Amino acid sequence: MTVLNLSFAGAGFLGIYHVGAVEAFVRHGPKLLGSLSACAGASAGALVAAVLVTAPDKLEMSKEFLSGLADNVRRRQFRGVIPGHNLMVSLGECMEELLPSEAHRLANDRLHISITDLKSGKNHLVSRFASREELMTALLASCYLPVYAGMKPVEFRGQKWIDGGFTDNLPILPVGRTITVSPFAGLQDVCPVHRGRFDTQFRLANMSTMLSMDNVKRLHQSLFPPSALRMQALHEEGFSDAVEFLKREAWMS
Repeated sequence: MTVLNLSFAGAGFLGIYHVGAVEAFVRHGPKLLGSLSACAGASAGALVAAVLVTAPDKLEMSKEFLSGLADNVRRRQFRGVIPGHNLMVSLGECMEELLPSEAHRLANDRLHISITDLKSGKNHLVSRFASREELMTALLASCYLPVYAGMKPVEFRGQKWIDGGFTDNLPILPVGRTITVSPFAGLQDVCPVHRGRFDTQFRLANMSTMLSMDNVKRLHQSLFPPSALRMQALHEEGFSDAVEFLKREAWMS
């Protein structure tokens, strides 16, 4: 049987799309999840992958967290203030709630986190974790967007790291088939339908994306979250797109 992996694109607040997709996999794709070897991701995609690997029973809690964090950022945005260091603090508090005490053992060799070396600009995929704290630090490193999330890069294993989405926003694992999930219309296995007039593609940090106004809007919403109603719609879109994928692949149950 072909080795199967799941990879989630870096997506900021559009990570709620990933939560919807994973809920569809859990509810309707036990055949897929039963054959799953590993998960990968960058930024918000890495966070959702971590929840799937270590605490799939807390998907609803992760949705609530993302929605609450979006509310807080919208209020700061209204005052003309970017999230800054507060965002990293909130992400750390979220992981404390979501990740179980044995999360690092559950994640070893099953979770691949995309991070970028600040000094060299090279990408690294981290898949071994000595402790829960080390796992959490790697996830924070993958989410750290300079200036937007504060002025201090995340230190991990003696080096400074920034958002993995800069260098590999949608990791493809070397063994087997990697099923890709993205809230941006493109060539991914699970993604929104492209409704633009032109089929022009461009590659952004190893992710193929369609050039469209809708994707431009989504990119903006990934940093500056849309309304609560739009967030809910993105969650539902992720769920329905994942269901369509399961039907296409005859994995629906």
